[in-house]
Amino acid sequence: MPHDHAWQKSSYCGQGDSCVHVAADATGTIKLTESSDPTGAIVRTTPEAFSALIRTTKRPAGAEPA
Repeated sequence: MPHDHAWQKSSYCGQGDSCVHVAADATGTIKLTESSDPTGAIVRTTPEAFSALIRTTKRPAGAEPA
């Protein structure tokens, strides 16, 4: 795992290598990577976009957007 960020493992992660890790850098940029290849692709996004992603994934299937 890259050491320049305080990566946190998803609380929904079970056992194994298929986990999402999240970190924020000094500028506030949110970064996501997966534990099976933590030095591979890192997705970068804004806090607002990340919040929208979390809200969307928590919304029940078929529910209207808030």
